[in-house]
Amino acid sequence: MSLLIQYKKSGYELSWELGFRHAFFLLLLLFSLAYGSVYSYKLFTKNDLNAHSTPFSQSKQQLAEHKAILEQLQAKTQAELAAIKLKLAELQTKALRVNALGERLADNAKLQKDEFNFALPVAVGGPAEALNDEQMQIEPVQHQLIEEMQSLLNDFNEQERQLSLLESVMLNHNISDQIYISGRPANSGWLSSYYGMRKDPFSGLPAHHKGIDFAGKEGTKVIATGAGVVTWAEQRYGYGKMVEIDHGNGFKTRYGHNKELLVSVGDIVTKGMQIAKMGSTGRSTGPHVHYEILKNGKQIDPLKYVYRKSR
Repeated sequence: MSLLIQYKKSGYELSWELGFRHAFFLLLLLFSLAYGSVYSYKLFTKNDLNAHSTPFSQSKQQLAEHKAILEQLQAKTQAELAAIKLKLAELQTKALRVNALGERLADNAKLQKDEFNFALPVAVGGPAEALNDEQMQIEPVQHQLIEEMQSLLNDFNEQERQLSLLESVMLNHNISDQIYISGRPANSGWLSSYYGMRKDPFSGLPAHHKGIDFAGKEGTKVIATGAGVVTWAEQRYGYGKMVEIDHGNGFKTRYGHNKELLVSVGDIVTKGMQIAKMGSTGRSTGPHVHYEILKNGKQIDPLKYVYRKSR
């Protein structure tokens, strides 16, 4: 068996006669070329499609990542706003307590309402200033919170001013001699422990005693050693039932371990007035009054004040 190939053009004629073996290899070569062409076309087409689809896939992935970041930012912002709202509520509660204390002090001092009226809004003013574009872009909720917090800050500043004036007025109401701290914190009993280093009654180790103790019978009258305003009248860690009195000019006195308290926060007490009944509440081994004097927030030795003469 053989394969005859003829070529004729312009009077020329060429012919080839291939045997079976050569014809088989020729057909195999042509088939391989045809198959390679088809495969290359498919591969090129597939790569071309992949090349066009890659940017779309990347954009979709980036969009998902941005969405996740935005969701995290939103959750963080909501948590921060919730914390701000909680702090704002706490400030509002404290503002109400300060208002109540101021009104009570003004009533006790018999001052005119138009001078110290804590119930009325704070009087403020000033020229208006237009907000710039950057300020106008603040989110409404955040802008509202900022305004409320600034309003509270203004209230506190005004209340601090009024309370300072109130203290000055009270001092001028013939009680300047009353705030002079002197005498014993109990009308009976004996001095059972001094100020300074001592052996702790519970641990047995050396410890600094920040006041002096007057022991006595349970129920003995505990009296104020100077006139002032009650700033604490309840349980306190280590002190048991305690009374703290602010005498102005940086001086405070504390009376601890009481059985019963007879005054409340905001009360104005006079020198020698009974404020509690002696007891053994808190960290105590028996009925006594733990007496402290603080000057500018630091405890000092009360002994010299106990023995100095009244004015």
